[in-house]
Amino acid sequence: MTCVRAIASKARSKSAARSKTTSVHLLKVTLSYVEPPVWRRVAVPSHFTLERLHWVLQWVMGWENSHMHAFRIGKRMYGNDPESLDESKVTVGDVLPKKGSKAVYIYDFGDDWMHEVVVEQVGAPDPKVNYPTCIEGQRACPPEDCGGPPGYERLLETLADPEHDEHVEMKDWLGKKFNAEMFGLARVNRELKKVR
Repeated sequence: MTCVRAIASKARSKSAARSKTTSVHLLKVTLSYVEPPVWRRVAVPSHFTLERLHWVLQWVMGWENSHMHAFRIGKRMYGNDPESLDESKVTVGDVLPKKGSKAVYIYDFGDDWMHEVVVEQVGAPDPKVNYPTCIEGQRACPPEDCGGPPGYERLLETLADPEHDEHVEMKDWLGKKFNAEMFGLARVNRELKKVR
């Protein structure tokens, strides 16, 4: 009996979450200063706080949440540190109200990964879709702690040249095969279930 109640309770909370979603923001997120571009298109409930949007961006981009972050919207900074406005108190709909609204999501204040976040559309949710969801994207996220855009560029050059003095060292540092062209949409959407 307890198991049945737990399942029913879970189903009710899922449908409650869906019914709370009265509008959805379609966002294009592009990693700045990286060529060719690394980008994602993601749909999130407008009622998500910036704190929840942070988690969405971590999953869709492929970061590991091991560094500080902030959102810059106009002249205001939102984050989870004492010097920023509280990101858990404002929603995506509050601060990015319409098509064309923009934010900069900054991740890792040492490497300074800047992401341009642009609202492409605000509209009604599709009742068949569980939000948030990643719709498409291109290219892999750079590895953590590789030195920001300039360091990432050097890393790619080093990996592409087996004769480079640091080729073996960089491959060992990565600890896994890294394919800068790879983007796994299905994997990203599996991870996004953790944010719902």
